[in-house]
Amino acid sequence: MQQENVAFNFKPKKFVVWLFVVSSTIMFGGWTSYYLVFMASKGKGHGLVLPEVFTYSTGVLVLSSVCLFMAARALKSGDTGKQRMLLWLTFVLGIVFGVLQFQGWVGLYQTGAVLVNNNAAISIIYVVSGFHLLHIVAGLGFVTSSLIGNYKKVSPEVATYRQDVTSIFWHFIDILWIYLYVFLLLNS
Repeated sequence: MQQENVAFNFKPKKFVVWLFVVSSTIMFGGWTSYYLVFMASKGKGHGLVLPEVFTYSTGVLVLSSVCLFMAARALKSGDTGKQRMLLWLTFVLGIVFGVLQFQGWVGLYQTGAVLVNNNAAISIIYVVSGFHLLHIVAGLGFVTSSLIGNYKKVSPEVATYRQDVTSIFWHFIDILWIYLYVFLLLNS
């Protein structure tokens, strides 16, 4: 009976993560819609070649999702040592992604594409990539929670819950970045 209560109590918490995912999707969808409306009214996109470092950051983020997927499989098979290593790798790759984003912004700035300018499409690049980076920071918090659970050797139910919400959120921000990056590439 105790296990049923533990599993049941996690469902509302997982639902909150899903609500955040949905609301974030709506928020980013609104920004990309605004971008399309701006393009249609002005007849121009951002007119930039996106920094190549954004391509590298996309690869890093995909690799981090693969590591997190493997961490979840390691937990299911009971290999917490492997899970810990893969969680740390996911964490490090998340940090690398953030560093690459900053390098991308520096590259944009050096070409004269600044946040505040007369082309709102350029500003949208900073807004969506900046808010995505905030999501990465939140995702690193989830990864940290899973790591803490691994080190503290929490119950299997709690460990699975932490890994599940981490996976939901991290894979979402991975898919979100791929969408945003492809969107910006196609609408330049």
